[in-house]
Amino acid sequence: MHRHGYQGRKFGRERDQRRALLKGLATSLVEHGKIETTLPKAKELKRHIEKIITKAKKGDLASRRQVIAALSTRAAAYKLVDEIAPQLSGRTSGHVRVERTRLRVGDGAQMAIIEFVDDIKPMPKEGK
Repeated sequence: MHRHGYQGRKFGRERDQRRALLKGLATSLVEHGKIETTLPKAKELKRHIEKIITKAKKGDLASRRQVIAALSTRAAAYKLVDEIAPQLSGRTSGHVRVERTRLRVGDGAQMAIIEFVDDIKPMPKEGK
């Protein structure tokens, strides 16, 4: 069977499990700013999170709802739209980088760090 035209990696999972995996990885990246995972997962997460960041930068109500649907927690979605996306407004693409790190001891899998290209500074909380 040919592989022509088939986009994306399957990770040996069914569609709903794959979507849940990417959703969890994207949420962790937004919450922590930097995560370590296997190289194929990091490359697939890069494709996934770039689209979410582009929606978050738009910032209107419909885009905000799409970002909430794309991430696991509402707090992570608000952090992405309100804190992270304004700091990435100078870029049109290439918001995250994937950097190879080590081989995992258990199975020899290539590990990678995925992080935001720009330094994300936490916004000060405003008192009422």
